[in-house]
Amino acid sequence: MIPPLTRSLYGLGLRRPHHDLFLAGNVPVDFVEVISENFMVDGGRPADVLARVRQHHDVVLHGVSMSLGTATGLDAAYLSRLKQLADAIEPLWVSDHLAWTGIDGVNSHDLLPIPYTEEALTIVCRNIEQAQAALGRPLLVENPSTYLAFRASRMTEWEFLAALVQRTGCALLLDVNNIHVSGHNHGCDPLAWLDGIPWDAVRQLHLAGPSQGADGLLIDTHDTPVPEPVWDLYAEVRRRAGPVAVMIERDDDIPPLADLLAELDRARAVDAKVSL
Repeated sequence: MIPPLTRSLYGLGLRRPHHDLFLAGNVPVDFVEVISENFMVDGGRPADVLARVRQHHDVVLHGVSMSLGTATGLDAAYLSRLKQLADAIEPLWVSDHLAWTGIDGVNSHDLLPIPYTEEALTIVCRNIEQAQAALGRPLLVENPSTYLAFRASRMTEWEFLAALVQRTGCALLLDVNNIHVSGHNHGCDPLAWLDGIPWDAVRQLHLAGPSQGADGLLIDTHDTPVPEPVWDLYAEVRRRAGPVAVMIERDDDIPPLADLLAELDRARAVDAKVSL
C-alpha cells in the first residue's frame, strides 16, 4: 500500500482554462490531478503541458475508464499506455473508480454501478491485482456516486471497499461529494458510511458539487461549488482521517482559478479548526 502521508496536501484539477496559470508556476497548491485518459497520448500539446506543469507540482493520475468492475479482465493495451504515462510523470499515485464503463470494447463514458456481492468482489479484486501488477505500483480506488441499488447486494459499499483494501493492498480515494450524493439518493446515513471505512487506507479526498436531477435525485456533475452539506460532511471526515491529499474537483462550468483556490482555502480552514 502507498505509505501514509506525513502532512496533508491541497490541490486542484488541472483543467484547460487554467493551463497557462499553472505553466507560470505560481499557483499555491501542493499537487494537481489530471484525467489520465486525456494525457495517454504520444506527444502533442497535452503531453507537453503536463510535463511542464510537473516541473512545478506533484501530479496525481485519475482515470475514468479502467473499468475495475468488468467481468472479462482489464484492457492490457490501456494498462500499457497508462504505465507509460505514469513512468514518465512519476505521479504521487494512480487512481480510478469502483465501477465498470463498458463491454466488448464499447466505452459507455459513464461510471456504471456494480452489485456488492462476493462474486463481484472477487472480480474487482482480480482486476485491481492485474492493474497493480501491470503498473508496478499500488492503486487508489474511489467510491462512486450511484443512483440505483442492486437487490442482489449482500454488503454495504463501505464493507465492499474495506474488503478490497484487505485483499489487494490498494488504498482509497474518498470522494466526500459522492458519499453525500449516494446517501441522499439511497436514504443512507453518511455517518454510518464513515464509521465503516478503514481510515488507515485513505490517501486522498475529493470535494465537489452535485446538481439536482429528476425525481429528487442528486447527480454527480462536478459543475457547481461545494455545497454546505458536503462541507459539513468534510468536517466529519477530517475528524477521522489522518494526513491526506485534499482536492477541489471541478469538471464543467469551470470558474476563475481564484474561486477554486478560495474553496481550497476553506478546506484548509476546516482542517485547522478540526485539529484544534
